[in-house]
Amino acid sequence: MNIPEIKALIFMKEHSERVPGKNVRPMCGRPLFHWIMDSLIRSKYIQEVIVNTDSTSIAEDARRNFGAIIHMRPDYLLGDKVGASPIIAYDVAHTEGEYFFQTHSTNPLLRMATIDRAIETFFRQITYDSLFSVTPIQKRFYWSDGRPVNHNPNQVIRTQDLPPILEENSCFYIFSRRSFFQLENRIGERPMLFQIDRIEALDIDEELDFAVAEALMANMIAGR
Repeated sequence: MNIPEIKALIFMKEHSERVPGKNVRPMCGRPLFHWIMDSLIRSKYIQEVIVNTDSTSIAEDARRNFGAIIHMRPDYLLGDKVGASPIIAYDVAHTEGEYFFQTHSTNPLLRMATIDRAIETFFRQITYDSLFSVTPIQKRFYWSDGRPVNHNPNQVIRTQDLPPILEENSCFYIFSRRSFFQLENRIGERPMLFQIDRIEALDIDEELDFAVAEALMANMIAGR
């Protein structure tokens, strides 16, 4: 299989609203962001990891320990209200290459094998212009007005037999330079939905998430 050069994009801020200092907070003996960086640099297909950050200490750590390319965040991208698209636009505009894999420091359980499988799946086809990870959920959902979303309340079946609803878990995205700038979005016009395990998709957004992720990581390490 002929897979072109792929650059990984990852964003990290020094400040975090709900979990203070989470990007560098120790998890099982390592700063949190080291876990995803380790998976990225071990991938067979990712040639370069680009870290976009406002933190000189994160930049120095990422460069020293992982050989990352650093994009220090310009003033207009500073703050907690800046979304992903402007940051991606900055990184892509300041980087050569056509294909990108974007993920987050807050997904420490994402495995290198899953990264490689997603890349292989994407480049094995010609129908889709982008890919993003999803998690299947089989539960009974309702709209706020009481209407059922994915089931018939008069015909109760087991939840495991319900048609799954796919959640965009924001764990990772694959896209080209062309598809991104056409829509200014990491999700293109014809995206592929790539299912991953909900444990790998766990995102650290609150203190409880950190505790759960650390317990799962400790379990994984013990099982090696």
